[in-house]
Amino acid sequence: MWIKFNKMHGLGNDFMVVDLVTQHAYLTPMQIRHLADRNFGVGFDQLLLVEVPTKHDVDFKYRIFNSDGSEVENCGNGARCFARFVYEQKLIGRRNIRVETASGNMTLELTPENDVIVNMGPPILAPADVPFIPEGNDPSQAVSYKIEVAGHGRIELGAVSMGNPHAVIVVDNIDTAPVETLGPIIEAHTSFPSKVNAGFMQVINRNHIKLRVFERGVGETKACGTGACGAVVSGILRGLLDHKVQVDLPGGSLTIEWDGKGDVIMTGPTSNVFEGRVNI
Repeated sequence: MWIKFNKMHGLGNDFMVVDLVTQHAYLTPMQIRHLADRNFGVGFDQLLLVEVPTKHDVDFKYRIFNSDGSEVENCGNGARCFARFVYEQKLIGRRNIRVETASGNMTLELTPENDVIVNMGPPILAPADVPFIPEGNDPSQAVSYKIEVAGHGRIELGAVSMGNPHAVIVVDNIDTAPVETLGPIIEAHTSFPSKVNAGFMQVINRNHIKLRVFERGVGETKACGTGACGAVVSGILRGLLDHKVQVDLPGGSLTIEWDGKGDVIMTGPTSNVFEGRVNI
């Protein structure tokens, strides 16, 4: 069967977006992996599905699948693309949109300039809820932890969930950070039972960081919205950052705000690449 889709990106983090409100399809993990292939398929970091909500107080259900076919709880760059997609496809007439995800509800606001403001909700810091198993099974909610990593010794990191888990490592230079080698090791570390997104953060000043993220089930991406949120939260908790931070990722910049106790707010751009149809 043929389905319509849009190819979109948020700072180079690219998505295939499919409306399952006005059309019907079921995509298996094998089909998703084929569609994600950049030589034989559409090519994307994540597949975003727009579905009819199961709750009465939201507008849509928002589902996210990695390029390996696995479903994940949240994606901040995807949420911005989701908001622009449903508005421009006239699935909704309002610029303020509420969606349900596997990790809870989110509020999205499309600005007249087509930037999107996303209320990402509060960060999750309790290790058991990240989920993260500190060495020695320490149940405390610390600002940073150390884990043993084969070949790299003891690595200090922050453990934060923004609906999906993030390990945040401070580095001196983002360009020489061992993202390709250390990223997959951290992703699969036994301290993270659901695996983890590994973020490498260089602090420029208290309102500016650079960040690279090795995403679980995907690899390094041009940008990661939840990773940017997790990095800023971890930096604030560690006393390195103020409450409003510019986050420079390989694909562009986001603005992240957190007052230290409430919801995390992310603002950034989106882009439409093309529309198409594919036979599944």
